[in-house]
Amino acid sequence: MAKESMKAREVRRQKLVDKYADKRAQLKAEGDYVGLSRLPKNSNPIRLHNRCLITGRPKGYMRQFGISRITFREMASKGLIPGVKKASW
Repeated sequence: MAKESMKAREVRRQKLVDKYADKRAQLKAEGDYVGLSRLPKNSNPIRLHNRCLITGRPKGYMRQFGISRITFREMASKGLIPGVKKASW
């Protein structure tokens, strides 16, 4: 499990990205790089990092499901993810 502070940090970053998205796009279109540099660092979407919704794990993230590979495997084995079953041939 990730520390709660790490999860909270990502949530704060996402809020900043959402808040400044329009302004950032406008400044970028104008070519105003000085104005862009005055925006908060964490308002840049490149600073976001995908994390598992359940455990907060930053590595092994599966975009299609929004969870880590480990959580995915556990949930798939228990039948909690519809349409997913273990492969056998």
